[in-house]
Amino acid sequence: MKRFKKVYIEITNVCNLSCSFCPITQRAPEFMNLETFENILLQIKPYTDYIYLHVKGEPLLHPDIEKMLDLASEYGFKVNITTNGTLIGRVKDKILYKKSLRQVNFSLHSFDANTQNITIDEYLDNIFTFTREAAKNTEVLVSYRLWNLEEEKLRTARENNTAYAGENQHILERIETAFDLDYKIEEVLVGNRGIKLLPKVYLNQAYEFKWPELQLEESDNKGFCYGLKDQIAILVDGTVVPCCLDGEGIINLGNIKESSFETIINDKRAKDIYEGFSRHEVVEELCKKCDYRRRF
Repeated sequence: MKRFKKVYIEITNVCNLSCSFCPITQRAPEFMNLETFENILLQIKPYTDYIYLHVKGEPLLHPDIEKMLDLASEYGFKVNITTNGTLIGRVKDKILYKKSLRQVNFSLHSFDANTQNITIDEYLDNIFTFTREAAKNTEVLVSYRLWNLEEEKLRTARENNTAYAGENQHILERIETAFDLDYKIEEVLVGNRGIKLLPKVYLNQAYEFKWPELQLEESDNKGFCYGLKDQIAILVDGTVVPCCLDGEGIINLGNIKESSFETIINDKRAKDIYEGFSRHEVVEELCKKCDYRRRF
């Protein structure tokens, strides 16, 4: 039986921010109800142990996030959450000690892309408070993401083995102070995509990627992707797509409310995509316009 390393479940496509690097979805705003969520868990249980509550939207906005984590625990799933972090102070006590919570990824690059009613330091302090408590009292992993670097400058820095922090200097300095680090993160990051800050606490950097869109110029039909191999995604309305970058549901493999998950992943379109990538050939138009596959 096929197994996935990740199944993304978009519990909401609503976000409290508007980031330039994350186009606002054209789909109707929606929050997944508990009945649909539990139905998804039941259907995907034979296929994975790990779920990721993210595609578009901010998962911590969901009013039933606690209940969803409890349901995930009942079905034996480990949950990974990717968040912009602006709401973590409000929901910390609701999620941190849930048995199912495995990892929280903070997209720290989100803050500077928006106007907030709190300062960058207040924002970071809330995240640091969560991190310290998680590291001290739980087995939850915490990852800080800075995915906002300029691609050419990052590539040059890596080729020359030189430090490059981009616009993240203040954030890096705050992290160094918050965790009493005896080194400069910028210097340690030279040549590395990521580092361990503390036990169970990580930081990684990358250049800003572009979400694939059909109107982008097609590059070629060669490449490889882990979509339908290691990962698959289910959007808030039940639409199943090959990966977490199909934020508009363009490659609609079927709807889990209308067909079983088993039927959807064994249908011809899904098989054609999988077999194409196995041959390093791209068969879907959207995939041909996705540069993320070039990272593999």
